[in-house]
Amino acid sequence: MYAYIKGFVRDIESNYIVVDNCGIGYLIYTASPYSFDLDKEYTVYLYQHVREDEISLYGFKTIEEKDLFLRLTSVKGLGCKMALPMLATGSVDGIVDAIEKENILYLKKFPKIGDKVARQIILDLKGKLTKSSNEVNPKSNELLDALKSLGYKNADINKVVKQVDSSLELEDQIKESLKLLLK
Repeated sequence: MYAYIKGFVRDIESNYIVVDNCGIGYLIYTASPYSFDLDKEYTVYLYQHVREDEISLYGFKTIEEKDLFLRLTSVKGLGCKMALPMLATGSVDGIVDAIEKENILYLKKFPKIGDKVARQIILDLKGKLTKSSNEVNPKSNELLDALKSLGYKNADINKVVKQVDSSLELEDQIKESLKLLLK
C-alpha cells in the first residue's frame, strides 16, 4: 500500500497525471488533473485500488480529499470511478455538509449519483464525517498509515494517536504509539 508519492508531474491528461519519481512514471487517476502544473514537484497522496483484472492508483492533493474518497468508496454501490468525479466537481466541505444536512439534491448533481445512491451515502456516512477529523496534519496521517500497515485496527489507532505528542518526529510518534497499543 502506498501512502504518498513525491515527484514531478510529467504528463497531464483528462483523468490522470503521470508523476516521475526516480525515473519511474506512475499513472495516477485524479479528480482534477489540470490543477497540477507540468514539470512541478508535488506530493500526491495515494490510494491503490486492486481488483481481479486491474491495479490502479488514485491521487489527491490533500489528505482530506483522500480520506473523503475512502469514505465514499466504502458506501454500497459507490465505487472509485463514481467517487472521483464527486471530488472533481465538489469541495470536501461541501460534500461533508451535504451529507450531514441530508441534502440529497446536492449529492444528485454529481455524475452517476441518483436518488438511491445519494440516500445510501447519507445512510452510511451521516455523523461519521466531521470537520475536526478532516483537520489532521500530514505527519499524523503517516502515523496512521504506519500503524495500519502493522495490522492494528482503526478504532485502536484512533484512541492512541490522540495521546501521542504530534511535535515528535514520526519515528518517535510510532514508538510512543506502539507503547500505548501494547498496554
